[in-house]
Amino acid sequence: MSVAIDTPPLSIAAAAAASGLTAHTLRYYERDGLMLDAVDRSPSGHRRYAAADLRWIRMLTRLRSTGMPIRELREYAALVRAGDGNEADRLALLRAHRDRVLAQLAEVRENLDAIERKLSLYESRLPG
Repeated sequence: MSVAIDTPPLSIAAAAAASGLTAHTLRYYERDGLMLDAVDRSPSGHRRYAAADLRWIRMLTRLRSTGMPIRELREYAALVRAGDGNEADRLALLRAHRDRVLAQLAEVRENLDAIERKLSLYESRLPG
């Protein structure tokens, strides 16, 4: 999801389509304190997602898809919302997450190697 800075605000349906999330998930992110700012509302009360909202949602999606627990997403969002001065805390949180992701990658690589060995074994038993 690449969103230009000058993109007009999107409805929740359009933001869901752009982010690959459901409208329900977007509402949950908002309700659970994961958004940096309150999502703008039209005079009729409909949500209007700005480009900055969509960029933040993309970051949340990346962190979540790599296994960051909601509790840590909430903590990270609170740190970012608090502004300058807590970069060391943000860095520590992201480094710890990166370390977990790297450990998971190493485990997946080991498992893939085992699969590759089995494939080679079975391929070597086939004629031709």
